[in-house]
Amino acid sequence: MTLSEEPKRRRYLLLDSRIVEGVQNAELALGTVKKHDGNPLFGEDKPWERRFDNLYANIIYDDEEGTYKCWYSPFIVDNSSLGMTLQQRKEVKYRAPRNREMAICYATSKDGLAWSKPEQGLVEYKGSKANNILWRGVDNAIPGGPHGSGILRDLRDPDPDRRYKAFLKSKILSVAFSADGIHWGPAIACPAANSAGDTHNNAFWAPTLGRYVGITRTWSKSFTRQVARTSSDDFLNWEKTHLVLEGLDGNQQTYAMPVFFHGGVYLGLVAIHDQETDRVWAELAWSPDTREWHRVLPGTPLIPNDGSEGDYDWGCVYPAACPVFLKDEIRLYYGGSDGFHTSWRNGFLCLATLRPDGFAGYRALDMTRPALVATTPILDGNGPLRVSADIAAGGKLVVRVLDGEQVLAASEPLTNTVSDADVQWLDDSALHGFGPNSARLEFALQDATIYSFSVGAA
Repeated sequence: MTLSEEPKRRRYLLLDSRIVEGVQNAELALGTVKKHDGNPLFGEDKPWERRFDNLYANIIYDDEEGTYKCWYSPFIVDNSSLGMTLQQRKEVKYRAPRNREMAICYATSKDGLAWSKPEQGLVEYKGSKANNILWRGVDNAIPGGPHGSGILRDLRDPDPDRRYKAFLKSKILSVAFSADGIHWGPAIACPAANSAGDTHNNAFWAPTLGRYVGITRTWSKSFTRQVARTSSDDFLNWEKTHLVLEGLDGNQQTYAMPVFFHGGVYLGLVAIHDQETDRVWAELAWSPDTREWHRVLPGTPLIPNDGSEGDYDWGCVYPAACPVFLKDEIRLYYGGSDGFHTSWRNGFLCLATLRPDGFAGYRALDMTRPALVATTPILDGNGPLRVSADIAAGGKLVVRVLDGEQVLAASEPLTNTVSDADVQWLDDSALHGFGPNSARLEFALQDATIYSFSVGAA
């Protein structure tokens, strides 16, 4: 898909290589995440939370209720690591029980930081319904429970009984519907998708395609994990899945990839499982159309592991679906665990944050020389231009509008970190009257990182 085929676009992330025409002394770098001081936000603190494993969290902010909502998938029948020392973990090999069972649980928060697990009284666990379990296998005839559930709130759907949607594995890849996100109808199998579905399945409305897209898993003939894609007009009938992304080799495998639309592109948070170290971290990928994917700096984590063995995310990082966008930050929730992927480990809900639009941006390679980033012709003469950039003390960012090699206008230097800041022109008299897609932008960087720009109405 070309830019001209997309719906009207106003925000541009510079990680989108289609809009970058030329670069001098600059490189694309991942943004810097900050892990929350209060991590972990919650752990396996209920008797039925035997093992979070990968958590498979789905988090939204419901602005109608003023509440953060989290659907997550612990194993409620499993062997637990709670109370084990690191030495005990090494002495006793972890083995999942044959009757291992996953469930969907529910948590809420007013600020996205302090979470509660309200009792729902819906599902029985060891003789009691005093728990926050929404769905388990024995109540829904799903052996092993609902696995890898992706849950979304879909305000587009006119049917109130389909306001919440689940994309999950029962026996095979399936869907389910709910009016409130709490009470769910039965799993409806999607045999045409023909997917293993043994991952964090996730689905979303793709605005540039006018369809629902589902992201799931396939396996290669050599048993290597692969990211697969399917799509649907109605969320019921899904086309056959096909491969869209895999690791660069058989060691670092693509385990799961929650996907979301932002800034005119689709972004994927890829969980990479290193087979040799048996650890998992999160990387960044982008796509113009959900079919063609580009990894941003493969091998370099966006959300890295930290600390030492036994710390809350030393072993594994599994991104939640999907980020929560606030005015001053992007919240990247994730499931962290303190041990190896296939061994004993305790799991947690964790939080990392990014600056607005801060997924990746251009910065100077050599700080002693000017750095320039030029776009393709995309600018028209309507509306203000805004930029988002980190600018260090003593640094600056200058924006120029180019017609061929001619400079039509140059901005006043920006000398402080900004988010969606209006560009002030020294002289904008030449900026009126030219047609769409007829002028380019050039960003001159000095000790600065430019992430995005927007044109016209905010």
